[in-house]
Amino acid sequence: MAWAVEGYGATQYGTTQQYGLGIGYAHPETGKWLKTEGRMAGMALSLGEWEVLRAYMEHELHSLDEVQDPLGLREPGDPPYLGVHTIRNAQRKLHESLRESPSLWRYFYAAGWYFYHALTLWTLPGYLAEREHKAIQRQQSQQRLPEVEEWSKPLPKEQWAKPSEELVRLSAEVRRLREETPHRSIEEIFAEAYRRQGVEA
Repeated sequence: MAWAVEGYGATQYGTTQQYGLGIGYAHPETGKWLKTEGRMAGMALSLGEWEVLRAYMEHELHSLDEVQDPLGLREPGDPPYLGVHTIRNAQRKLHESLRESPSLWRYFYAAGWYFYHALTLWTLPGYLAEREHKAIQRQQSQQRLPEVEEWSKPLPKEQWAKPSEELVRLSAEVRRLREETPHRSIEEIFAEAYRRQGVEA
């Protein structure tokens, strides 16, 4: 279960608005209700955060290779952190865009790109990012606990929770409404989907 909350308060400086996202579930062995709540900057962010988690669970995305970044700076098989490969991918993409549609603006942009990277010592930031990542990995490997690693292994597919029929219907309705009006706010889409599902159910 997940919930987005909105609260108002009064301080000596005026009224304040607070938003949050909560997630809870019943522990399968003990039946005890467990929950976590966090503050968010706005209602749209609360719902967006839940939508990211829901999409992760519903569409079974298990690695960064399945979802490429919008700038296209990661290739399948690249490490999941920024490094030298990111800079080289950006350079390759810049050259491809120049070849595909050359223009004065693109040449100015390319010159600026090279000037900026010359000032930042070309791939040095990438090497430093990779070095720091490896140092963190070494530190984490020394602090690993075997019982936590065992507990963190993925469950077999037959033990995965199945979504309820209501959730499947609601998800389909949200997707349909999102495709119809993609620029509409997520709050309105969810409100209408719940309203329609309530009427139909």
